Amino acid sequence: MDNTIAERPTFVSHLECGLKGDHYPADQLHGLSKAGKPLLVRYDLKALAKSVSKEMIARRPADLWRYREFLPVRRAEHIVSLGEITTPLIRAHKLETGKGALLIKDEGRLPTGSFKARGVCVAVSMAKALGITRIAMPTNGNAGAALAAYASRADIESTIFCPDDTPKINVREMAAQGAKVWRVNGLINDCGKIIAENKEAQHWYDFSTLKEPYRIEGKKTMGLELVEQLGWRLPSVIFYPTGGGTGLIGMWKVFKELKAIGWLDGPLPRMVAVQASGCAPIVRAFDTGAEYAELWPDAHTVAAGIRVPVAIGDFLILRALRESNGFATAVDDEVIVAALAEMAAREGLLMCPEGAATYAAYQQELASGRIGADDTAVLFNCATGLKYPLPATERHMDKGSKFP
Repeated sequence: MDNTIAERPTFVSHLECGLKGDHYPADQLHGLSKAGKPLLVRYDLKALAKSVSKEMIARRPADLWRYREFLPVRRAEHIVSLGEITTPLIRAHKLETGKGALLIKDEGRLPTGSFKARGVCVAVSMAKALGITRIAMPTNGNAGAALAAYASRADIESTIFCPDDTPKINVREMAAQGAKVWRVNGLINDCGKIIAENKEAQHWYDFSTLKEPYRIEGKKTMGLELVEQLGWRLPSVIFYPTGGGTGLIGMWKVFKELKAIGWLDGPLPRMVAVQASGCAPIVRAFDTGAEYAELWPDAHTVAAGIRVPVAIGDFLILRALRESNGFATAVDDEVIVAALAEMAAREGLLMCPEGAATYAAYQQELASGRIGADDTAVLFNCATGLKYPLPATERHMDKGSKFP
């Protein structure tokens, strides 16, 4: 395996331990830092700002790679793409209660039907550049589906482990797209342990959430798209469904990068981590003032994508919440189900359960007073609702009968 990329100018300056701050060379194969924590990609922001402008970006195709200066992939030939479009930002007029706009960022329009395509697209592109040939990942569903697709396109072998109760459509999707899929009688952290115990013998590169540096970079494009769609302005508050938290960490990272180069004015948005009451380690840690989140026992929720009992990036999530004057909140399963039904019936938006959790949290926090009706709020719908079970409908009519 070739662990380096041939020399070529790039705005990536180095990688940095998210906890300790020590530096690691760019363009080499890395997993976690020496402290066992996630690595963050750092850029020469002064040089980046001199090379690109908002106007230049506006003239480019409306896809993820329009933001290439903010991404780590050096060469176009290393890009592994399935057509990552700009996802729409849809206003939910009927559900607004004050002067503030309620906006849904609908990530279900991406390849493989979820926002996981963003992170996996960039991470697989870097894996290709670094000569990686075998990848393993634990997943609750959508991340594995994205990996299967992008890895197959890159001619990289993928092995995926998922909990037994992962939605069947996700399991079949992974297998159909070329992955070796194993169902495990446990949770996502149990799947991760299998990879950790076998990666050396199997020559797997571990693609577990935040155990490689580049999924964050792909996920941060959600933040880039959002501010561009809002005219390089920011909303008051962002509600984000939070399991491993890669997207929340990535967006907060890019907001600070944009602020540093002078592309954003005013305060940054309040970041809100949304979890389910049956699996809320980040909420508990935030409420108790802890720096890290302890393992959540007996994790359960209808929103499988945020059923993550322990997250290696917990301290980065909590740091973003506190730096942004945001918070973490948990919603009950029955409220998630009701929110999904209301959004679909009133606004015509079929959200996934994790996305519906953000609307449930929005309603809950309006009532609590932690946000106001005049705040502009963005909710992230992280996948298409078509990948999840839907309520049955039993109306039937004989073709020869008169309509009731």
